[in-house]
Amino acid sequence: MLMNYSRLLLVLGLLVCVPLSSQPKKKMKLLAIGDVRGGFQHDSVSHALATIERLGRESAMFDTYIRTDSQLLTKQPISVGDRKNVNARNLDYFDAIFYFGTGEGDLSAQQKADFLSFIKTDGKGFVGAHTGDDAYFTWPEFGEMVGGYFDNHPWGVFDAPVIVEDPNFPAMKPFPTRFTIHDEIYQHKNFSRDKVHVLARLDASKLDFTKSNIHRTDKDFPVAWAKMYGKGRVFYSTFGHFDEAWDDPRVQKMYMAAIEWSMRLIGDDVKEGSNLKEGETK
Repeated sequence: MLMNYSRLLLVLGLLVCVPLSSQPKKKMKLLAIGDVRGGFQHDSVSHALATIERLGRESAMFDTYIRTDSQLLTKQPISVGDRKNVNARNLDYFDAIFYFGTGEGDLSAQQKADFLSFIKTDGKGFVGAHTGDDAYFTWPEFGEMVGGYFDNHPWGVFDAPVIVEDPNFPAMKPFPTRFTIHDEIYQHKNFSRDKVHVLARLDASKLDFTKSNIHRTDKDFPVAWAKMYGKGRVFYSTFGHFDEAWDDPRVQKMYMAAIEWSMRLIGDDVKEGSNLKEGETK
C-alpha cells in the first residue's frame, strides 16, 4: 500500500514538473474558400483545397475548413431560416483565409465589412492563390487589400522564367534565385510596387513581347507578393492553374509557408515598397 502511494506521488510530481513548452500547441484554424460560382471554373480548385487541407493536417499546424460558399465570411451569428446554427463557425473562429475563388460573389455589405476587419483590425491573415485577385472587381477595397487585380495572362501557360527578389521571405525559401515553372502567370492592374512587397517576378528579359494583351509598359510582372493590411498579413501568388502545380513540392512549401506567415507563426511583417526596381523611387 505504501509503495503504491509512493508511486502515485512520483507520477504526480513528474506531471507537475513537465515544462510548459512541451504542452501541445493550439492548432490554428484556416478557412479555405473555393467559391467559383461567378467566374471561370478552374479544375485545380478541388485539388488545391484538398492539398492545403492535407498539408495542414500532416504538419499539425492548422485545421482547414473547406467551403465553396460565402456563408462563414461573417462575424455575425449564422442562422438557417429562423433557427440559429449553433455549430456554425464564423470569422471569429479562424486565424486566416485561403482564397481560391473568383467572380463577384454574393457578400452582403455587412459581410464585406466583416471580411476586411478580420484582416485589417483583427490582424488575421489572407492568402490568395492564382484567382485570388480575379474577384470582386466592383469592390475596390478588396483589390486594395489584396494588392491588385487580374488583368489577363498574355503568355497563357508556359515555362515561366522567374527571379526571386526576397529569398529570405519564408515562402520563397523553396526556390532558387532564378528558376522556371510551367504555369499560367497573371498580369496585374491596380498594382504598384510602393504598395506591396514583391517577392518574385517574371524575368522580363526572357519574355515574348509580341503577345497580345500585354498592358504593363513598365514590364513588371510579379508572380508573388506580400503586404500588410492594417494589422493583418496578406500574401498572393499567381501559381496554381493546373493540378500539376499543386503537386509541385516547391509550390506546396510556398503556400504552406505563406499560410503560416499570414497566421504570424513565422517571419516578420513586411514593408511596402522596400524592394522597388532599380531606377524607381517611392
